[in-house]
Amino acid sequence: MSYVEVPGAKVPIRMWADPASVEDVAMRQLRNVATLPWIKGLAVMPDVHFGKGATVGSVIAMHGAVCPAAVGVDIGCGMSAVKTSLTANDLPGDLSRLRSKIEQAIPVGRGMHDSMVDPGRLHGFPATGWDDFWSRFDGVADAVKFRQERATKQMGTLGSGNHFIEFCLDEAGSVWLMLHSGSRNIGKELADFHIGQAQKLPHNQDLVDRDLAVFIADTPQMAAYRNDLFWAQEYAKYNRAIMMGLFQDVVRKEFKKARVTFDPVISCHHNYVAEERYDGMDLLVTRKGAIRAGSGDFGIIPGSMGTGSYIVKGLGNAKSFNSASHGAGRRMSRNAAKRAFSTKDLEDQTRGVECRKDSGVVDEIPAAYKPIEQVIDQQRDLVEVVAKLKQVVCVKG
Repeated sequence: MSYVEVPGAKVPIRMWADPASVEDVAMRQLRNVATLPWIKGLAVMPDVHFGKGATVGSVIAMHGAVCPAAVGVDIGCGMSAVKTSLTANDLPGDLSRLRSKIEQAIPVGRGMHDSMVDPGRLHGFPATGWDDFWSRFDGVADAVKFRQERATKQMGTLGSGNHFIEFCLDEAGSVWLMLHSGSRNIGKELADFHIGQAQKLPHNQDLVDRDLAVFIADTPQMAAYRNDLFWAQEYAKYNRAIMMGLFQDVVRKEFKKARVTFDPVISCHHNYVAEERYDGMDLLVTRKGAIRAGSGDFGIIPGSMGTGSYIVKGLGNAKSFNSASHGAGRRMSRNAAKRAFSTKDLEDQTRGVECRKDSGVVDEIPAAYKPIEQVIDQQRDLVEVVAKLKQVVCVKG
């Protein structure tokens, strides 16, 4: 489909989703965003759903302002994937050992490493920037300084919720490694701190929704937020790079005879801010639950823990601010999913996938998400599909 345009106070709301299918609370959030004085455009992805502070699946372009709640509290959350030289024929019948080895190498949930991972020992880790990145921790908000040790130990860990590590097969039988995570607790604490700071500012007192409080360009508060925001986005990028390195080490050891090789890693944020130019104007583009899909940009759009995912290439559609969806998108809240489904339902819907099937992950059941094929179909003018993946192992926190 192409987009549907819904009237908004300051800008039209361009929707790559049927407005009638979007929850009333999410539509209200979108209409509130369209009232912001600084807004220059609003695009809505097909995985749109209600979110804390701002709508998930929204792309907000503003001039001279940025809304921290519209980035989300997991700053820099995103995906990484890599194609390997392995094929389905290389896999054992029982994948439980592989899942166990991944869980041993990469802490999940609230877990962390005993000490900071040395990236120098990891395959393919970026050779430069690591020391400079950590030296800049001295410049982030004092409110989170006491978290430094925890932040170092959580670097290279998965977290919980919808974060995952997967071992997948594409339609040709090639094996891919894929993972989804963000800036862990340090990113959340930075986000919460700055959202609180924004809400106190005088220019935000008359907004229709206090969650949409913004920082304005050329102010100390904006400078402080941008500093911490970009640091946290980098943390998330390194976090995924270290996990992918650890994941590749596991795969190398488990498939020694195959002498596994890896293609270049595809990586993309989907909760972040970027400085981009549209119609001759420099804008701050906030993607919350959306990926950049500029012409030729590779992206990753995952489904749920039983349905598979897509590797895509952007088509560079300026109407969406060069964006696409970040996943299938929830169609049901976590609590609603827990009430509606049982562990038996989870077993049925994840048959053939080596994964957790206990009550702790029922809220991640595939039926709690929109059908990924439909979501992909609704954005054919935003991305082209490069590969369709189906997971055979899924690690959850």
